[in-house]
Amino acid sequence: MAWIEQFLAIGRNTFLECIRQPVALVALVVGLLLIVLSNPFAAFTMQDDQQMYIDIGMSTIFTCGAILAAFLAAGVVNMEIENRTVLTVVSKPVPRPVFVLGKYAGVAAAIAAVTLWLALVFMLVELHGTMPTVRTPWHQPVLTFGITAAALAFVAATWTNYFYGWNFSATVITLGVILLLLAYALSLPFKPDWSGESLERSFRPELWKAIAMLLVAELVLAAIAVAASTRLGQVLTLLTVLGFFVLGLLSDWMFARRLERLAETMAQMPADQSHWLDALHLEWGVFRVLQAVVPNFQLFWLADAVTQKRTIGWDYLAMALPYGLLIIATCLAAGTLLFQRREVG
Repeated sequence: MAWIEQFLAIGRNTFLECIRQPVALVALVVGLLLIVLSNPFAAFTMQDDQQMYIDIGMSTIFTCGAILAAFLAAGVVNMEIENRTVLTVVSKPVPRPVFVLGKYAGVAAAIAAVTLWLALVFMLVELHGTMPTVRTPWHQPVLTFGITAAALAFVAATWTNYFYGWNFSATVITLGVILLLLAYALSLPFKPDWSGESLERSFRPELWKAIAMLLVAELVLAAIAVAASTRLGQVLTLLTVLGFFVLGLLSDWMFARRLERLAETMAQMPADQSHWLDALHLEWGVFRVLQAVVPNFQLFWLADAVTQKRTIGWDYLAMALPYGLLIIATCLAAGTLLFQRREVG
């Protein structure tokens, strides 16, 4: 089908364009340094150093991914319109919904690649563990495989950029994901002294579940940015994403708490004094709509469950994942409708 080929072509070109941008490399390098430095910084706590590292590391992954989502997605459609390059696409003809969905797919793939890159670094450092005392042994397999993988990615990117003209940022991201994944897989079966280790003890599925939910939150922000960029400039798009992000973090405090109090008040009212058009019911309806419209990003933050050593049930993921996908679909549908009537000529 022609529209599938068009969708894949737009998504592929957008992905390559995104990972070639300097902001992708900056987010990756900054995240790499912060995750690695979080290990010695977490050792200054008076309680569980490893839990502190998990909090800092996952916050770093989410922050870098959110910033990347905002900056990449904010200009992915608007810059095409301002540069008039969109005319060469929609005149093929390429349906506008396919154009918007292809752009989002490319941005989402780029965000997923950078997030996976940082997540693998985070998991390697977490596997190494913090160093609370000088007698704590270094995890030699993690240091050997992890440093080698990261170094090879940057050295290979430098070599191919100098001799073959390959894009440095794109090579670091794509090659780094492969090498770091291999380094993580090779490090799992070993203890710090190269003796055998059980995979049940070294592999942390709860951490991977939490990281997957962080990625969903980043993709929600990207969908909001793509939808806003169909009508707004880059600055206003960034402000829109920031506004939804802040409201999403405060959703429970602003909406859920108020809804709970209103429900308790209405439950105590006599039946003859309660009506669905009274002030309390109308206020409850307004807050319920706001709670439904504003994405609740607290649902995607599972670091607290990991640090408290709680199991993240698949039933929770089965609820949170469709919620995130529904928000993404709603934002993309709104962005497509807005772009349908946008003048691009």
